[in-house]
Amino acid sequence: MKKTKILIPVYNDWKSVFKLLEEINVQLDGWEADISVVIINDASTEERPVNTSLLKNLKSIHIVNMRENRGHARCNAAGLRYISENSDFDLVIPMDADGEDRPAELGPLLCKGYEYPNKVVTANRVKRSEGLFFKFCYLAHKYLTFVFTGKSIKYGNYTCLPKFAVNKMINNSATWSSFSGSLAKIFKDENLTSISSTRGTRYFGPSKMSFVNLLKHSLSIIAVFKTALLIRSIFFLIAYLFLIIDNISIITLIPFAAVISMLISAMILSKRENMSEFNNCLKNIQSINQIK
Repeated sequence: MKKTKILIPVYNDWKSVFKLLEEINVQLDGWEADISVVIINDASTEERPVNTSLLKNLKSIHIVNMRENRGHARCNAAGLRYISENSDFDLVIPMDADGEDRPAELGPLLCKGYEYPNKVVTANRVKRSEGLFFKFCYLAHKYLTFVFTGKSIKYGNYTCLPKFAVNKMINNSATWSSFSGSLAKIFKDENLTSISSTRGTRYFGPSKMSFVNLLKHSLSIIAVFKTALLIRSIFFLIAYLFLIIDNISIITLIPFAAVISMLISAMILSKRENMSEFNNCLKNIQSINQIK
């Protein structure tokens, strides 16, 4: 029986976490599976409620409390390293705590992971639950990423990672900055398989993925491929200048300025890929609580 760890980063969203655990427990009813949960508490300031649910289908639940807030991406990275160094496991499934990664898709994700033990299983978004403006911005993000990196990334953190994949990711500095960017960089298409996934709605409160956060998320992914970005940007700028050379104006220079701004921003964000910080990230652990 394969040992699976579900990795959940959280910051001041305990109500959602415990609802998520209850739904995961329901989905696993009737399964003969060895599934445990590791929650990375990103220095939450809200008091954690007492767990009153039995959660009988989960073998164990550990909460790793961090001293300093490092952000969602680095929580995932630290969680992968913690599990790799402290657990006996075969698979890791990162999930968002807020319900947007639907527990109903755990079954298909795990089945695909069992069927293809030598591949990473991604949950590819085929439907989203946000408003039209956000959907448009997200589509623009996907096309922008493809044009300037050559990578079509249809997935987020919700994946099923075999042990060999976890070991590769914790030895790549890009994981410290962008989970999906790192995954796309390390593994070729033939090393991936997927399930179709619908983005769920948050259990409580509005989505934290604002336009600014989406922009930062997009640039963080693009920054992982900074060499491809630089080359493609240079070709774009040369070709674009050639096309507008006889009609240069403030208006026609807007796309030129936008690409330059994107290039500079991505290069700055690429400095987040700090392998030394990643290697020492577990020193940020303050305490560990086992609640089951």
